[in-house]
Amino acid sequence: MTMLKLNNGVEMPPIGLGVFQTPPEETRAAVEAALQTGYRHIDTAAAYGNERQVGEAIHKSGVARDEVFIETKIWISDYGYGQTLHGFDKSAAKLGVDQIDLLILHQALPSDFDKTLEAYRALETLLADGKVRAIGVSNFMADHLTALLEKAKVVPAVNQLEVHPYFQQREVQAFGAEHGILTQAWSPIGGITFYRDGSHGSTLENPRIGEIAATHGKTPAQVMLRWHLQQGRSVIPKSTKLHRIAENFDVFDFDLTADELGAIDALDTDRRGGPEPSDITLENFGRPIPEA
Repeated sequence: MTMLKLNNGVEMPPIGLGVFQTPPEETRAAVEAALQTGYRHIDTAAAYGNERQVGEAIHKSGVARDEVFIETKIWISDYGYGQTLHGFDKSAAKLGVDQIDLLILHQALPSDFDKTLEAYRALETLLADGKVRAIGVSNFMADHLTALLEKAKVVPAVNQLEVHPYFQQREVQAFGAEHGILTQAWSPIGGITFYRDGSHGSTLENPRIGEIAATHGKTPAQVMLRWHLQQGRSVIPKSTKLHRIAENFDVFDFDLTADELGAIDALDTDRRGGPEPSDITLENFGRPIPEA
């Protein structure tokens, strides 16, 4: 497993376990299983409500703290300079750590972008103070990044985006690459993607991906993760099933050909499954993040 080097020189494992929508009571077991499998990167968020269980699992695992890359996110309800500094305190306390490896803003807040800028300024302060090792953003589109870079002193190390074969966000990926911002894929497998018009499609049942998987003796999920990794992205697959956690990590012993990579590239539908970034407002998505 080759580490990814962020734009400030920090090294990050390319594959991490995601715990989005994982109930707190299931989070400990999933994180423990991932660490036993070999994962050394865990991705959580204040809004997930399971940071405490992530921290407990890491401490219980016996894996040295400096071997585990912890990533978490500040929710929009804690945007603003002072609020975001306090958001770090809340996350660090729940995780049981003094330093977070990668701290990112969970969404842009287009309806109050000044508050987004103040939140990012707080991340820069935390970075300067050594409380975090790297900072970044999530679900930021090219226009959000442009507005951020006009004010920021530190270029984000990461932009975590919905990226999978059916939704590849090439424009924002290219913008990030031009500025040294690594694309990190949430929902990297896609699975059953439900669209806002009520329709759905499954990358796992795509016949072309299935053919490629059969050629390599791998599963469609493993092929999609390999596609991401060979194109230089970080991936955050999520599962609570122990065999899936292990399977998602078993992607370092084969390579896709250029033709296979191109075939997966050609599957893009440009249809988003997650929330539209421009629709994120405090009125619609804001909720308090508890102290404990």
